[in-house]
Amino acid sequence: MRFTLKAAVLAAVMAATGAHAKETVVWWDFLGGGDGVRMKKLIEDFNSEHKDAIEIQATTLAWGTPFYSKVQTSAAVGEGPDMMTYHASRIPLAVSESTLSEISADDMKTMGLSGDSFASATWDAVHVDGKQYAVPFDTHPIVLYYNKDLLDKAGLIGADGLPAGLDGLDNFNAALKKLKDGGNQWAIAQVTADGGFAFRTIYSLLCQQGGTIGTDGAWMPGDSQDKLAKAVSVLADWVKNGYNPGKTDYPTTVALFTSGKAPFMINGVWEVPTMVDLAKQNKLFNWGAIELPVLFDKPCTYEDSHTFAIPNNAGKPATAEKHAAVLEVIKWMEAHALFWATAGHIPANKAVTDSADYKAMQPQATYAKLTANAVFDPKSIHAGVASPLFDAAGNAFTAAINGETDPVTAVADMKAELDALQ
Repeated sequence: MRFTLKAAVLAAVMAATGAHAKETVVWWDFLGGGDGVRMKKLIEDFNSEHKDAIEIQATTLAWGTPFYSKVQTSAAVGEGPDMMTYHASRIPLAVSESTLSEISADDMKTMGLSGDSFASATWDAVHVDGKQYAVPFDTHPIVLYYNKDLLDKAGLIGADGLPAGLDGLDNFNAALKKLKDGGNQWAIAQVTADGGFAFRTIYSLLCQQGGTIGTDGAWMPGDSQDKLAKAVSVLADWVKNGYNPGKTDYPTTVALFTSGKAPFMINGVWEVPTMVDLAKQNKLFNWGAIELPVLFDKPCTYEDSHTFAIPNNAGKPATAEKHAAVLEVIKWMEAHALFWATAGHIPANKAVTDSADYKAMQPQATYAKLTANAVFDPKSIHAGVASPLFDAAGNAFTAAINGETDPVTAVADMKAELDALQ
């Protein structure tokens, strides 16, 4: 499938930018690895199609805190880019710092998009106090990767070819025991050396129980503190029972799965290209990825979203021509998100995920349904990727997962660290 640029659209952009004037769009992103390769190809294709009207001038900066600090300081003095990639989870902090420009209803109409174009949780994630500050490009949740050969051997593959009998904590743990007792070195590979990364799984299990992470001054509403401790105990028990290796970092987790030493792995969808590349080299078993099983009361999985945002460059508002060019870039990227899906991400635009080409893409199409059951970070200036919330989780949960403290104490420690934030 290819969404082609209609002549009428290009003509409108040419009119907005001046028939003989080529508009440049300064672009910043934080995308490395497979993400970076794919985004560079999208930018190259955009520039080729728009060579007489618009040129993206792209720069990739360091992921995480360095990127967001650079955007904030640059926008504050009017030296930010014309547009940028941005994690939805970081939008509340950016809004508090006046770093982002609002996306208007007219902007969305110009791009042919609306709230109906996206899953409800994804759409909500780009709003603060009822105002929109970004356009979702994807969602990138964690998923359960599986070795189909080893699961089939253990009788854990259903008639539909997908893992079976995994819903419910007792059933899932029984499956892990069966896999371990069946001669596998490990049953599951989940990062255990970094409680901050493991927080993605823990947060999912908290949500599955109906618990939530609150915001400043009310971080653990209701009985969420007890439910969070129960979620931590799930991972701690996996380590205690020998199903999951303790103190295992990210690269080792991936290596255990890809080498066939662990039939399951919980990780982000961004590892899909790793599996695809190994499979093409005939260096991987039959594999797949699915939505996290429902271990508690309801389906729920942590995710974040790569979005497109426009900085609020102080004292230097964009011209009408520049703004029109930025909107055309976003519109084009949204329409061409099928290629972005090859990075494992779920395109946010329903027009893409509803297409026949996407539905034929595996395993992406299999786990795409989880966007209806997603939980994003709480809307707090202290939440989001590379944030104090993740730091607090890491400081508290690493020890608990590895049996060095109990989950109840770890959650209390996390709460105390969050309560101390200003």
